[in-house]
Amino acid sequence: MTDDYVWSAVQDAPVRDLFPGIRARMLWNGANGAKAAVLEMDPGSRWQGIDVHEPGPEEVYVVSGVFNDGERDYPAGTFIHAPAGSSHIPQTTTGCSLFLFYPEG
Repeated sequence: MTDDYVWSAVQDAPVRDLFPGIRARMLWNGANGAKAAVLEMDPGSRWQGIDVHEPGPEEVYVVSGVFNDGERDYPAGTFIHAPAGSSHIPQTTTGCSLFLFYPEG
């Protein structure tokens, strides 16, 4: 293992409430604006407004539950690449946890 490794345990990551029933846990912030987080969504929660992916893309892995982007359901184990400039309305009926990676911030 190198001294350059950075690690974070989800349960120890700082929690930020985004909307009712939706929380982000920041795991890592890179020097170039890249970042990684876990998004926790309670059953029946919905993003307020439209989530636009700027300045870059968003990579999503559904860790648990079922995530809906406003058009379709994505069950646990699904990977989603949302290109820069795309948008969606994150929501869930069952509750879900997502791993998010933003390579460009």
